[in-house]
Amino acid sequence: MASEFGLECEVLDREQMAALGMGALLGVAQGSAEPPCLAVLRYKPAEPRGKAHLGLVGKGVTFDTGGISIKPAEGMEKMKYDMAGGAAMLGAMRAIAQLKPAIPVTAFVPCVENMPGSRAQRPGDIVAAMSGKTIEVINTDAEGRLILADALVYARRQGCTHLVDAATLTGAIVVALGHLNVGLFANDDDMRGRVLAAAKAEGERMWAMPLEDDYKEYLKSPFADIANVGGRWGGAVTAAMFLKEFAEETPWVHLDIAGTAWLDDAKPYLSKGPSGVPVRTLVRLAVDWKDWPGPSGTASSISRWRPSDVAADNSEPTE
Repeated sequence: MASEFGLECEVLDREQMAALGMGALLGVAQGSAEPPCLAVLRYKPAEPRGKAHLGLVGKGVTFDTGGISIKPAEGMEKMKYDMAGGAAMLGAMRAIAQLKPAIPVTAFVPCVENMPGSRAQRPGDIVAAMSGKTIEVINTDAEGRLILADALVYARRQGCTHLVDAATLTGAIVVALGHLNVGLFANDDDMRGRVLAAAKAEGERMWAMPLEDDYKEYLKSPFADIANVGGRWGGAVTAAMFLKEFAEETPWVHLDIAGTAWLDDAKPYLSKGPSGVPVRTLVRLAVDWKDWPGPSGTASSISRWRPSDVAADNSEPTE
């Protein structure tokens, strides 16, 4: 696909990721006979405009048993769709390469299989992420955030100034929003508004969720810098809060698509089976990008930008 549409493609293998210190990602992969990889696709415009570099990070768990913290048998056959976030990023890059926006866009898709076995990661293990933060693995079924943590850090180090990740991350977001809305979390007001405007223009329903610093209290660990789960309450929020630790100050949006990536019943605006959410939003985001001052921009310094600036030409959802 990359060759056909003029994208640069690089695939990091286990040895390369180990050399980079991606202990969180490799910890998830170690129970499977299938080797992990980090697929990187790069779109570079002929005449780039501004300094923005959009990074798209997608969860690519090709099958999720839950690992040692194994899932119930009922419904596990659907866990082949746990790579829907990664697939969405590849689909978005395919469209972006043809529509040729004026900003560079790079996609990062960490791909692993989460399996139990004699080599598998165990509850209580501590891993070191690429950023240097240590993580206590309380639950091996909270694996998506582990692979995304290293991918987000790598994206930042590759020069991405703005980040969007998409992942079938939590059952908690399905409890909160059902199968109708994507849960959207952000560390930056303007980045949130930009993605919501793109989603509205494309008819993909998203709902902004809270991300106050107080939620980090749920992720405290006596043995590591952070735990990978935060208990029963606010599970979708604590998962996003975990990822925020690795996005750091880079403007970032997290899309929890666990309830919308796969549908058992067709809707007038989404098909049965894999829905392709949020491909349209990500493509619109890149195509309609208007330059910002850069990653250090704050809400006050870029307050002249409004969500309506993006949606003005197409305020009605498209089919």
